[in-house]
Amino acid sequence: SVPASPAPEDIAAFFDAALPEQLASEQVAGAMTAVVHHGALVYAKGYGYADVDAGTPVTAERTLFFIGSDGKLFTWTAVMQLAEQGKLDLHADVNDYLDFVIPAAFDRPITLHHLMTHTAGFEDEYNSLMAGSRESLLPLREHLVRYMPERVYPPGAVMAYSNYGTALAGYIVERVAGRPFEAYLTEQLLQPLGMVHSYAGNAPPPALAADLSKGYRYQNGAFVASDLEWTAALPAAPIRTTATDISRFLLAHLNDGCVEDACILRPETTSAMHAAHFTHHPQMSGMAYGFMQMTLNGQEVLWHLGGSTHFVTMLALIPAQELGIVVS
Repeated sequence: SVPASPAPEDIAAFFDAALPEQLASEQVAGAMTAVVHHGALVYAKGYGYADVDAGTPVTAERTLFFIGSDGKLFTWTAVMQLAEQGKLDLHADVNDYLDFVIPAAFDRPITLHHLMTHTAGFEDEYNSLMAGSRESLLPLREHLVRYMPERVYPPGAVMAYSNYGTALAGYIVERVAGRPFEAYLTEQLLQPLGMVHSYAGNAPPPALAADLSKGYRYQNGAFVASDLEWTAALPAAPIRTTATDISRFLLAHLNDGCVEDACILRPETTSAMHAAHFTHHPQMSGMAYGFMQMTLNGQEVLWHLGGSTHFVTMLALIPAQELGIVVS
């Protein structure tokens, strides 16, 4: 049986109790959350501070958070857009779309299906996570060639989360769409969804720079602000966004690809993205396309975590309840 729908005031009471308590007990400077339900944003709020020293509070509409690997869901949505248009075959050798070669191994090619389920079989590597400085950033193609990992599992055999694999998919989007990856996300996802207070890329647009939340670590009894974090391989963590903006991405995924009059995917494409595509065993959690899948309290949940040095984000959809949540 499906639980009764929570009332907006119950959602507010829950977060107003839980988040301030957690911010205090876990020494967290600031947080934001958004909840969508039955096709509408029902709750969005900021807690704590975007800038501790300046006393700037987190606000749901203005404060941009770095959502880390949750931004991969934008990359995978872009892949599905191009597949829907017939420009990408999810089961073709990725080398068909590249201007460099992923070397042959295991007598079978890597496909976008493998990249989206993290079953390409690449070894784990850390070069595609965060860059230490803006100066150390490489162009996407150069990064992919220089830091190509070894292939250690046959494609389709083992789920091994891969930032490199996501970056490779983003480069394929760039190649097939014929424009820079961040421009594609901006034009085909952020703008149609009305995510006007968000951006894709490592460089903050001047109009949004003042609204970026600082990242903090807590040491010696005080919050210490960090510098901006840079994504070494952009498609692996491309997005900075607000609570109200990210809610529109959640709504689109829960509503057959559409928010109001804007559609980023067809209903059948959205369904295909959310379907189960890999598991090690039928009784275990598995992978949709880009989304992790699990059963929690009898509910089928599509989810993803985003972590960086100074931010952590949890995003989840419960499609059967038309419910979506994000906390950063």
